Amino acid sequence: MSDTAEEETRPVRRPAARERLLAAAARRFYADGVAATGIDTITTEAGVAKKSLYNNFSSKADLVRAYLEARHEEWRCLYRARLEQAQDPRGGVLAVFDAYADHAAFAYERGFRGCGLLNAAAELPTGDEGRAVVRRHKEEVEALLTGHLEELLPERPDRARTTAEHLAFLLEGAMARAGLEGEDTRLRHARAMAADLLDRL
Repeated sequence: MSDTAEEETRPVRRPAARERLLAAAARRFYADGVAATGIDTITTEAGVAKKSLYNNFSSKADLVRAYLEARHEEWRCLYRARLEQAQDPRGGVLAVFDAYADHAAFAYERGFRGCGLLNAAAELPTGDEGRAVVRRHKEEVEALLTGHLEELLPERPDRARTTAEHLAFLLEGAMARAGLEGEDTRLRHARAMAADLLDRL
């Protein structure tokens, strides 16, 4: 039997219940919101029994945290891919902006609605662990910007930190406006503004 024939007869592996649940949660939480999405909706879309959900996650809150952590890791993968193309620290800063634009370009079921992490955090109560996940993501993004800027401005660490904060605010504002408008135009404008600022340092 040829390799091709063997591949055609080999059964296609169905994703494990945990993967299907996370994928369904990601679609529904982003499109409909965390509070509006019930466990039954997620299990039905994932094609698993409710028992499977509780075998993999201790609660809906646990599933929400897993979703947020997965979304953070998804962004990190986009950033690393962009960083591989960067030629210098300036390119590293712009890789952060490009990774956000790449996330915005995904084929979302109901269109782009802004930062999924912040959208979820806005629905969670103060002190919720999910909010801490989102905060760590935003702190990591600013730390990445700071690291690239410290390479760019080795003799001016204070300027590097304040510029990183400035760019983090620019990025967050652009994400908020892009989410309201349902397209990535504001993110492209923010990247151009960031590039102009870097050229004037």
